[in-house]
Amino acid sequence: MKLTKIEPKYIKKHNPRVGLITLASDFRIEKDFNNVIYGKDIDLYCNRIKCYNPLTNEKLKKMADDIPKVTRDILPDQKLDCVAYGCTSGTIAAGYKTILEKVNLVKPKTKVTTPITSAINAFKVLKANKISIFTPYTDEINQSLISFFKRENIEISNLSYLDIASDLDIGKIDPNYLFETLVNIDLSQSDALFISCTALPVLSLIEDIEKKIGKIVLSSNQVLIWDTLKQVNLKDQILNYGELFKN
Repeated sequence: MKLTKIEPKYIKKHNPRVGLITLASDFRIEKDFNNVIYGKDIDLYCNRIKCYNPLTNEKLKKMADDIPKVTRDILPDQKLDCVAYGCTSGTIAAGYKTILEKVNLVKPKTKVTTPITSAINAFKVLKANKISIFTPYTDEINQSLISFFKRENIEISNLSYLDIASDLDIGKIDPNYLFETLVNIDLSQSDALFISCTALPVLSLIEDIEKKIGKIVLSSNQVLIWDTLKQVNLKDQILNYGELFKN
C-alpha cells in the first residue's frame, strides 16, 4: 500500500470570534444570538456557567468565580475577539470590572460586553434618559437593578415584575402572554421600555411591540447582541429586531 503525505493549507484570515458565556439554565440566549447573526461573517462559540437557583445577589456574585474556567474552555489556546457575558443581574452583582478581569486572566486583551453595560450604551445612543423596566426578578434583584441605573443617572418612571426566583422558570414564560403584558405597560412618562433578563423569550417580539406602543423597546439579549457586533466591527444590516439595530 502506498502512503502519500499531503501538505495542509490553512486559511489566512478568519471571521471575528465571539465567546458567549450563558447560564447553565438559560433556554434562550444562544437561539437569539444565532437568529440574529445567521449568514453573517461572525463565528459564535458558547460555553455554560453554573448558576445557583433560587437567584439571589450573593449567588449571582458567586457564579462569577467560574468565569476563568468557562472562558478558558471556549476555543482553548485560541484568541477570541469578544466575550459576551450573558447575565444581566449577574453583571450587576459581580461588577463589570470583575468580569472583565476574570475573562482577561485567561484570554488577555479580549473585549468584554455584558447586557447591562450594553443597555447603558444603547440608552445613550437612543437618547433614552427616562425608562420603564420590566423584569422577571424578585424584589431583591430588582432593587439592585434600580440602584445600578440610578448610579448611571438613568431615571426610572416605573418597574413591573413577575417575581420569579428560578432562572429555569423564567425561560418557560409564554411569549404570547409576555407580549400582551408588555404592550399594556404604562410608558406615557418614558422614552423607552427595557426588558431585563437574557432568559426571557422576548427578542422576536420587539419589532411588533414597538409598532404597537410607538416607543423604543430594548431587551437584555437585543442590546448584548447589538453591542457585541459593534465590538467586533460588524456593520451588516440587521432587520426585524427593533429600532436599536438601525443605530
